[in-house]
Amino acid sequence: MSEAVGTAEPLSGRVAIVTGGGRGIGKGIAIALAKAGAATVVVDRDAGNATSTAGGIQANGGTSVAKACDVSDRSAVSAVIDSVVAEFGRVNILVNNAQALRPMVPLAECTSDDLALTLDSGVWGTFHFMQLCYPHMAGQGGCIVNLGSSAGTHGQIGLAPYAAAKEAIRGLSRVAALEWGKDGITVNVICPSVMTPSARTWAEENPTEYQGFLSRRALPRDGDAVDDIGATVVFLAGPGATFITGETIMVNGGGSMRP
Repeated sequence: MSEAVGTAEPLSGRVAIVTGGGRGIGKGIAIALAKAGAATVVVDRDAGNATSTAGGIQANGGTSVAKACDVSDRSAVSAVIDSVVAEFGRVNILVNNAQALRPMVPLAECTSDDLALTLDSGVWGTFHFMQLCYPHMAGQGGCIVNLGSSAGTHGQIGLAPYAAAKEAIRGLSRVAALEWGKDGITVNVICPSVMTPSARTWAEENPTEYQGFLSRRALPRDGDAVDDIGATVVFLAGPGATFITGETIMVNGGGSMRP
């Protein structure tokens, strides 16, 4: 995974916020946006992870700042957005990636706390950032990319709270696309599959299941957080995707094709 900032910068002059940007998929998206020229705000509940990602971008020639934030706290989200506008003057791109969840558990054994955790971080976090960024995008247009999951679109055993949160996010996204299109704002969902540190641990602990998982894909390889998932976000935020909105895009190598 290369973090070097390239010379082709289709998002130069744009300001992007990436929640959950301190690690995993969010980190890859933040790096890809920075490589494309965007000033990238890395938002993460873990201040150390946010600072590490932003520092790596800066070291490779990009513009990035770290913001520690619990996305379920509306006042904290508001403070982050206010600080971004004060520093950069605008918000052009919002990527809602932050999502907490507990280990896989059968639906019959899920607790209210399990559901609340996924809703607070995923649904409420997405809701807060979308609403509070909207006034800053409405006058100039913008791009919102929210993270969904095939666990929601197709279902996955053991992930009921996570699936519920991800489908709620898709619902919010479709409504926002319809209501905010007049303001020049596009809103799309991507459902990614990527090899993150936690996914690597699972693959190593479950090699047979992992190989079976790959074999069901049209492209039987792991996705890359920067070059596959991040690149898709860069496309959606760029000049070639201004007529795409309200869509759910599966970025998983053909692992869950939609009709």
